[in-house]
Amino acid sequence: MNEVEGIKRIKKLIDKAKAGEELVLGFFGGSITQGSLSSEPKLCYAHRVFDWFEKEFPNAKFHYLNSGIGGTSSYFGVSRVYKDLLMYRPDFVIVDFSVNDDPTDLFKETYEGLIRRIWYSDTEPAMLLLNNVYYDDGRTAEDIHLEVGKHYGIPNVSIKDTIYKRMLEGRYNRNDITPDGLHPNDLGHELLAKEITDRINEICGMDVSDCQEEQEKEPVTANRFEDSIRYTIETGSPVLSGFRADAREKEGHLDFFKNGWIATKTGDSIHFELSGVRTVAIQYRKTINRPAPVALAILDGCREKAVVLDSNFDEDWGDCLYLQQVLNESERKDHTLDIEIVSASEEDKNSFYLLSLIVS
Repeated sequence: MNEVEGIKRIKKLIDKAKAGEELVLGFFGGSITQGSLSSEPKLCYAHRVFDWFEKEFPNAKFHYLNSGIGGTSSYFGVSRVYKDLLMYRPDFVIVDFSVNDDPTDLFKETYEGLIRRIWYSDTEPAMLLLNNVYYDDGRTAEDIHLEVGKHYGIPNVSIKDTIYKRMLEGRYNRNDITPDGLHPNDLGHELLAKEITDRINEICGMDVSDCQEEQEKEPVTANRFEDSIRYTIETGSPVLSGFRADAREKEGHLDFFKNGWIATKTGDSIHFELSGVRTVAIQYRKTINRPAPVALAILDGCREKAVVLDSNFDEDWGDCLYLQQVLNESERKDHTLDIEIVSASEEDKNSFYLLSLIVS
């Protein structure tokens, strides 16, 4: 694996830390990165890695930026990466979506778009790709993510090849490190952090040639998602008929259900005019507070091919930022999109909440 450029960036980061510079450490991913099932935020793997940097380099000043959002994929990630991560100009970024993405060509493409956005951003941050795993069966999108990472020379940390492997060998009982087979407990987060810091130490001991600056590489996928745009009430101007803009102020990236549009009655609708797009995904709330309204997504006026948007969530862990793709094409075209409530009643315990459109 040619990781020369990735190794050089991490060694440069460590040199800056040794020199006492001020650095931003960013963590971008799903629920594990957010810190799910750690007993307190400071015990999640991300904060433990931050703590390690502070301990190892006491003369430097570090800023902690955790941009994890539970239950979300790299598809959503590529659309939010600037506002939640890149605008803070990180010097180091860990990306973690291997248990949120499916191992499909679509998610290989959305993941590459995300990686390119970060890798080629202005600060040229050092990066590590974190590949988590389902501990019950070993499921992970690591393979497709590594195809992308290898192409750009970005080092990774494989939990399947380390902690999960040791568990299979009997060194850990599954319940010792994860109560639900996915999210680490405090010990699990501690083990994750150690794999990351050990990898950084390993890289620091490597010799790499001071070769010519690497040129931007051609993508390995169709790369339709690198320039994804997320339309919310801040950035979109749809025609509202019954839907209303949510006027509440959004407070941080974990204040999920804000800056969207709300509908409560059958017949409520919202209309978007979309110019020159290849893909469209609708992000809406699936809620555990059932019953809740059901809508149709109608592309280009074709009701026969309408997609059902059922906001009733059949899980019990909490409301979900659900992402439903309704257009997936290779050529840019103009389209219209109508979302219409087709089932609602006075018995509903929640509204239909449209968070955003994600288009590319």
